[in-house]
Amino acid sequence: MPATPIADLAIFDHDGVLVDSLECHQEAWFELERRAALGLTPEFVHATFGMTNPSILRRLRGDAITEAEIQRYSDLKEECYRAVARGRIHLMDGVREVLDALTARGVKLAIGSSGPRANLELTVTECGLEGRFAAIASLEDITRGKPDPQIFLVAAAKSGAAPSRSVVFEDAPVGIQAAKAAGMYAVGLTTTHPAAALDEAGADEVIPSFVGYDVDGLLERFRARFAL
Repeated sequence: MPATPIADLAIFDHDGVLVDSLECHQEAWFELERRAALGLTPEFVHATFGMTNPSILRRLRGDAITEAEIQRYSDLKEECYRAVARGRIHLMDGVREVLDALTARGVKLAIGSSGPRANLELTVTECGLEGRFAAIASLEDITRGKPDPQIFLVAAAKSGAAPSRSVVFEDAPVGIQAAKAAGMYAVGLTTTHPAAALDEAGADEVIPSFVGYDVDGLLERFRARFAL
């Protein structure tokens, strides 16, 4: 049996962390733009990647958009995403090896994403990850999006882990801010944002990808933090 780690839980954001979904989401937003003419631009889509759909739509339209419209546009956009992503979605390079290494060392796994649960379940099914996660926290579990820590606190609660003994893998500055607000150790990936932005958001460490990532080194750094 592996030794009990200081880190009890590793929470993975979904888009840009578990899966390379930026292109699929962009295509879905552009399809929504073709259907609804909301004024979306490629620059706006990239800048808001990682935020909840309601937050994105409110930032785009302000007080001109109603709650009913937000729900309708959000549902349509995610239907477009799943249609685009089905058969195309795949894990980021190195993710499976990191998941395996964490599991071998007794660390629970969870997904914490502001995306809808159907999107996360699509990834689990398409990528053969059934039974790998102690918890999945999604849009349906929260009332506040990142940088609020709610999504990661829900993931920890569902997994039975203390926030202070949890590690978060994130690619967006708002996600790093949410992880730190939750009292968690934050690892930033430069898959969608530059290292400087993740550092500025408060990341404890920043890596270019999961390829060759040293899980034992992570757990040692976590132990060192508790020893201070």
